[in-house]
Amino acid sequence: MYIGGISWKIERRRKRKEYEVPIQTASAIVFAPAAASGGCGGVASFSNKAVVSSFGIAFDIDGVILRGTTPIGNSRRALRRLYDDSGAMNIPFLFLTNGGGIPESRRASELSDILGVKILASQVVQGHSPFRTLLKRYENEFIVATGKGEPYENEFIVAKGKGEPAVVMSEYGFKRVISLEEYASQFKNIDPVAQYKRWTTEQELNCSRNSEKIASSHIDCSQKVKAAFVVSDPVDWGRDIQVLCDILTSGGVPEEENGQQPPLYFAADDLQYQAAFPSERLGMGAFRIALESVFNRIHDKPLEYTSFGKPNPFVFSNAEMILRQLLQFPTPGNVGTEDVRLPSFKTLYMIGDNPLVDVKGAQQAGYPWFSILTRTGVFRQRENHTQYPADMVVDTVEEAVEFILKREDASYVVD
Repeated sequence: MYIGGISWKIERRRKRKEYEVPIQTASAIVFAPAAASGGCGGVASFSNKAVVSSFGIAFDIDGVILRGTTPIGNSRRALRRLYDDSGAMNIPFLFLTNGGGIPESRRASELSDILGVKILASQVVQGHSPFRTLLKRYENEFIVATGKGEPYENEFIVAKGKGEPAVVMSEYGFKRVISLEEYASQFKNIDPVAQYKRWTTEQELNCSRNSEKIASSHIDCSQKVKAAFVVSDPVDWGRDIQVLCDILTSGGVPEEENGQQPPLYFAADDLQYQAAFPSERLGMGAFRIALESVFNRIHDKPLEYTSFGKPNPFVFSNAEMILRQLLQFPTPGNVGTEDVRLPSFKTLYMIGDNPLVDVKGAQQAGYPWFSILTRTGVFRQRENHTQYPADMVVDTVEEAVEFILKREDASYVVD
């Protein structure tokens, strides 16, 4: 198929696929972040008028929009085409990423500054965004989903990952959350090689600060950990695998004997992802494999865990709901409003760089998802992926947006 002088090969697969959702429920739960205006560095704005569109777009970030913090594939110009001349959003879109580590509002602000368009917090769905449903959906009935225990809102939980995992979980409403680094600092010699690490001096200072912080917060680290959340990519794999194994094999208290494994949640399960380095980097899925391998060798029962993020069809169902809300309520204060008359889409486009995550997820989600694969990240082959072929393969995100707008007969042009 030739559009605008560019040759594209379309492989259509509209047949809905049957699948099993590897989490507690397959029903859609909207986990759109609390609405915020995003950063003030963007030039675009949101109007009060309803957006009229029969299609929506979900963009992956790393390897599609950015490499590190640098825009790629003419992504700035591509996104500008989704707004009208006044800067109001014309096409509903969001960012669907397995990344994270910071609150959605801060990520929206960063994207706004980098990309030059105003992004709402509700347009940013990160790997750990579904964690908020563990608080809001179950509340006092959380025992139904986990089989035992009380609601996490009032329980002691451990969050792990780069960035600010404890801050992320606190913003979701978890009231008694502690980072794994802070938690480990309360157990002398829990990390047997800590003294040999180059950051030992800084770590000791942090441990001292952590001890004061924990003491002032009245958190008793001798109590059982009710759940462990891997919010973003761990930094110190050796320490984190050791401490998580201590928590999970003991039933929640590292210094006690074996007990029932607390629930373990991963924000995503990517084996690799495209970062600033030219070749792919190991992701959270690689850490999960390492943790699972060690745990299963030292424990008589296999590790039990739940992974969120793409390619989970649950994530795509919620992305569709958020896009529908953006279609009806484009203003920051209205995103997240419940309305049974939300409009539907003829087509939803997933633009990603990882066939095993982005394309597979769109295929499992089925109609109305249409997958577009770029060659700017994990995927770089000339021919389509063999195992999970996309509906469309292009070089850049700009070509993807160009194809979408011409296919949908939408002529939004930015010089």
